[in-house]
Amino acid sequence: MTMTDILDLNRRAVRRSAEIVTQVRAGDWDAATPCSEWTLRRLVEHMTAQHHGFAAAAEGEVSDTSAWREVPLEDPWRGYADSVERVLAAFAADGVLEREFWLPEIHPKMRFPAARAIGFHFLDYVVHGWDVAAAIGIPAGYDAELVERAEEVARTEVPEGPSRERPGAAFRPALAASDQDGAEDRMLAVLGRDPKWSRG
Repeated sequence: MTMTDILDLNRRAVRRSAEIVTQVRAGDWDAATPCSEWTLRRLVEHMTAQHHGFAAAAEGEVSDTSAWREVPLEDPWRGYADSVERVLAAFAADGVLEREFWLPEIHPKMRFPAARAIGFHFLDYVVHGWDVAAAIGIPAGYDAELVERAEEVARTEVPEGPSRERPGAAFRPALAASDQDGAEDRMLAVLGRDPKWSRG
């Protein structure tokens, strides 16, 4: 996967996640999500903060964690849309692919090559877009290439082990899947998401 590839994949995934969030209705914000500890409002606040945090990392931040802070959003639709524009602009800036990203929520001291960091972001937004879609009862609608590439990133970048078993872990221990399952189901199972989860 080239650096140009990951930028394009990420942009498409994030844009699709934004389309999904626009379909949330006002009465949905307290709905359950596949992230068992989070309501839909809490999930979108997390997604919004992650965009701001990754944008700050792309812009060269190496010590201030304030951009990563999750805050209540008076207007979650607008807050999320604004964060999408910020992170995509930050990733599209000249020279960003030559930088290293400080991602304190992954490791407080390490720096990550830009392409790898953007790969993390890409995977998060394919999965979290699916989380939002599942919470409101619609298909996530990611195209086959995005799902297949997200599965590749999941298999190479999300290690198995105790970190998946901690309370609040982003990804749970992998679930069983077969070659007969679709690409989306396989990707979700690798990350411990139940592809058949529904809010009902």
